[in-house]
Amino acid sequence: MRTETVALPATAPFAWRHSLRFAAGFKAADDAQRVAGDTLTRALRADGRNVVAVLAPADGGLTCTLHGPELPASTVRAAADRLAFAFSLDDDLTGLYALGANDPDFAPIMERLHGYHQVKFATPLENAVWAILAQRTALPVAVREKNALTTPFADTLTLDGARYTAFPDVEQLASLKPGEIAELVRNRRKGEYVAGMVRGWLDIDEDALRHAPYQEAKDALLALPGIGAWSAAFILLRGLGRTDETPDEKQLADAASRLYGRPLSREQVQRMGARYGPWQGYWAHYLRAAS
Repeated sequence: MRTETVALPATAPFAWRHSLRFAAGFKAADDAQRVAGDTLTRALRADGRNVVAVLAPADGGLTCTLHGPELPASTVRAAADRLAFAFSLDDDLTGLYALGANDPDFAPIMERLHGYHQVKFATPLENAVWAILAQRTALPVAVREKNALTTPFADTLTLDGARYTAFPDVEQLASLKPGEIAELVRNRRKGEYVAGMVRGWLDIDEDALRHAPYQEAKDALLALPGIGAWSAAFILLRGLGRTDETPDEKQLADAASRLYGRPLSREQVQRMGARYGPWQGYWAHYLRAAS
């Protein structure tokens, strides 16, 4: 196994302990990662190769030690870029904190999570698959279905006696025969949606989704099979870091009600989030992370 170490700078303020706490409770990624002390180890696909990354705090950000059978420079760059984006290391929280300082109910939450940069799914594709599998499904069932999609591929690496399995990339999932995804997840309807979404994702430009006008990016996701309004907003926030919208969901309304100390409807939460403008998705994520 080859090893390469790279520095991943983070925009201050940055508090890795909050990222670790969130990641440790992220059951959808249990097969791919482990949290131990102040270190996170995660498997990922980068540049068409399997890699295991060990992330640890360092001055100004993180130290990332990559392990893999092959680590050409292109793979190291791709893995570093993917991890920096997944942990939102470039996010400048100044705007969020300036607005939050004028919100007496949110200010304590902001203070408690000060320096937390949103932890995303490893890729927006993985987020899209999870959005389909997790709808109206118990968490353990959705996790089993997602993990089943990794079984046809040899994307598992062992490091220090522990096994880490990367989620497949789009080319791998698209290589599965018709009906095979449904057999793996043991659900015909979900399998058809995932298979159709994966075929559509082959034509998706992730960079365009990150930077296109928000509605344009949302429309591109809505055109995919199995992706509705809730799923598109979910992927834009948790897969692509687009914070332009407050998710319309009961779980967020429940979290806001607890943290703001009064019953709030989904419509009220939408109006509250709108006050945060382009930061409203981050505001909503802080509420969920603090609850």
